[in-house]
Amino acid sequence: MRKLLLLAVLLAGCTTAKKTTVTETPIPDVSSLRLLHKYVVPYNRPFKGTTIGGLSGIDYDSARKVYYIICDDRSEKQPARFYTAQVPVSRKEGDSVIFKDVTYLRKRDGKTYPSKQDFAPDPEAMRYNPHTQSFVWSSEGERILSPAGYILNDPGVYEIDGLGRLVDSFPLPPQFHMQASENGPRRNGTFEGLGFTPNGQYMFVSLEEPRYEDGPRADLKDTTAYTRLIKYDIQTRKPVAQYAYRLSPVAHAPVPADEFRVNGISDILPLSSDKLLVMERSYSRGVKNNTIRVYTIEIGNATNINNIGSLKTTKSFTPVKKTLLLDFDTLHTYVDNVEGMTFGPVLPNGHRSMIFVVDNNFDKDEETQFFVFEVE
Repeated sequence: MRKLLLLAVLLAGCTTAKKTTVTETPIPDVSSLRLLHKYVVPYNRPFKGTTIGGLSGIDYDSARKVYYIICDDRSEKQPARFYTAQVPVSRKEGDSVIFKDVTYLRKRDGKTYPSKQDFAPDPEAMRYNPHTQSFVWSSEGERILSPAGYILNDPGVYEIDGLGRLVDSFPLPPQFHMQASENGPRRNGTFEGLGFTPNGQYMFVSLEEPRYEDGPRADLKDTTAYTRLIKYDIQTRKPVAQYAYRLSPVAHAPVPADEFRVNGISDILPLSSDKLLVMERSYSRGVKNNTIRVYTIEIGNATNINNIGSLKTTKSFTPVKKTLLLDFDTLHTYVDNVEGMTFGPVLPNGHRSMIFVVDNNFDKDEETQFFVFEVE
């Protein structure tokens, strides 16, 4: 009987969730960002049987002093994955980004994602939650319409443990289901950014480009492109609000003038429950640099558009207020496809650092870059 009682106590201890005490570095007021240095990782650098590239989201673990960086490889080169790395913030001779480990994303059955199937995730953003010691990552889904058939995979937000194993998913608001008609999200324009509020109470998820019902994509001199931010309550896991965000125009005309151009949200970084940093990434074919703009946004009096089906037909709403914080065009250095941002460690002068990462699309003509800034 004593043994049985002891076993019961031990089992109860194993199934009780640990209460984690998290000491978070306070989020500073961000008035400006000053570039300290830039690192470039060699093209197609191998690491533990994988190819480094496609780095689309980054987050800092202040307890372990490492960064987690998700890769947007759709299991075409190697299985979908994220990396653990160290990024020096104080430039010394010989410093470089050091990759420490690779972790594969796994399905509910514990297996990695194969490439040849109807659902291959398109990982774009990932954050570490120090309050739960778990990760959340987003997939853009897929929308392919062809004579051979349709592939319609919804975007999603997924929670995983430290080994990459799927724990749960977050409910998808009905406005974001992929559809064969021109309704819902556009292809490759969905969940590109996400982030937690510092207290761990809320999570924001950003839509890269406008839904079909919400109006046109951003273009040159255009100011009517509205996309959306979704706010989740972490405790209930439910989406509690949506807010309209007006994209800036495409920064530069493509060459030739009728070629592809795009501008959308590539990442977000919450400062509080009503204040965020939003990064817009503008690209025009024929223009070498991407234009990266970082804005401070305030939700303030913005309308909760959770129940508004179309921002194109409904005009009675107030978008979030945005203020330009940084335009990478002013840095006078080659800037590629920046897709992720995170606060880093505290610098020797007491200021916080901020790190940006570039997705090189596994293209030899693009660079895997890391930009290190001082937060002023």
